Amino acid sequence: MRISLIKPVAWGLAMLMFLIGISPRVDAGFVPSEIIMHSQIDRADDMLKVQKILEQKIVQQRLEALGFTEGEIQKRLNQLSDEQMHNLALNLDELKVGGALGLIIALLVIAILVVLLIQLTGHRVIVK
Repeated sequence: MRISLIKPVAWGLAMLMFLIGISPRVDAGFVPSEIIMHSQIDRADDMLKVQKILEQKIVQQRLEALGFTEGEIQKRLNQLSDEQMHNLALNLDELKVGGALGLIIALLVIAILVVLLIQLTGHRVIVK
């Protein structure tokens, strides 16, 4: 009786780990009201945040590949209103660089768990 339950439980756990691994991470938080958000807009802080992102080598290379010079970028940033600059700075926080790495790690963990479960149950997988 005990041996007959191991296989379904192992498959169930493997599927559960797979579903947990591929589901996106969701962050939750408080949403400020519009009045508070508009009163706290500080262009200098937002400009510093945008400049910090623009100084990254990957971003510079991508902008150069698209044909933008530093002068054009600064000109366009200066044309933005305070609210647009603030929205840009807020959106920069949400960027996820290299999101595929988490998926690759999750798949590797699942593969290791499957191999471990196969070894624990005494089964052998032979590839010819």
